[in-house]
Amino acid sequence: MKDRILFVEDEHDLGNVVKQYLEVMDFDVLWVKHGRDALDNFKLNSGDYSIVILDIGLPEMDGFELAGRILKISPDIPFLFLTARNEKADKLYGLKIGADDYVTKPFDIDELVLRIQNIIRRKGSGMSTVSANTIVVGDVFYNKDALQLKIGSNAPVFLTRREAELLEYLLLRSDKVLKREEILTQLWGENDYFLGRSLDVFISRLRKLLAASDVVSINNVYGVGFIVNIKKV
Repeated sequence: MKDRILFVEDEHDLGNVVKQYLEVMDFDVLWVKHGRDALDNFKLNSGDYSIVILDIGLPEMDGFELAGRILKISPDIPFLFLTARNEKADKLYGLKIGADDYVTKPFDIDELVLRIQNIIRRKGSGMSTVSANTIVVGDVFYNKDALQLKIGSNAPVFLTRREAELLEYLLLRSDKVLKREEILTQLWGENDYFLGRSLDVFISRLRKLLAASDVVSINNVYGVGFIVNIKKV
């Protein structure tokens, strides 16, 4: 079944182009030009949508207010802003109220499609941040404060600080190939031989722990690095 998108955009030419392209990419798209019309439709059909795409500068009701009202109806619905408003304060506010992404115009349409697909895939796999301190991916539960990993009904396991940093980094970048040097420099500030060997040890331990999961696995990408694969359940 196709993923259905509620697309709210008042610019006629842009809305028409985006709607047609998304449909070519096998999405089912309802395009609405006014915030109140979008809200009325969502009240009746909230369960039909996989994602909502919102402009901010909408007539009758702006995108920020619309997002807030939509979230009251369906708190878990993924949504992104697609807007000409590129001020930092707007972007931070949009992300603060729960947007999964914030894309500014002009934009690359193929990049937009990939962002939409990634959001839907993450939500479909069961990945969600339950609180500021907990990450849940399928049957994997990770508590950042306690450095505690729990898989399914198994007993929780405590991680070292560096194992925990690595696990969080990988989970938040699932289904993306990560280069070894990128992991080392992003997490620990440098890419040297000894840290590289330590990385291999941490990966090996995490892989053994995640072997108990039916959803999450860490795989090698030969000559490049690693990828965390998340199986849809």
